[in-house]
Amino acid sequence: MDIGERAGAALVTVRVRPRSLPGLEVRDGEIVIDVAAPPVDGRATEEARKALAAALGVPPGRVILRSGKRSRTKVFSVAGLARVEVARRLGVGAR
Repeated sequence: MDIGERAGAALVTVRVRPRSLPGLEVRDGEIVIDVAAPPVDGRATEEARKALAAALGVPPGRVILRSGKRSRTKVFSVAGLARVEVARRLGVGAR
């Protein structure tokens, strides 16, 4: 799984699965966010952003999409958290 850090924010790479039973887990070394929303007009991305924020215990405004707008693999930045803290809150080890 890929959790990095840049300019005071953690960078979290996730895989989003639209039209799924909502949840967040580590599967095969990836952080996978399942969302109910379809991949239309950014709805699945927005739901994934909010789910990641909830899992990390931060306000959704601190989680920003950095890349992957139209891809299932996305990179979010989480302001104010170090990568080790993100890994701890998600219950995984950071690389």
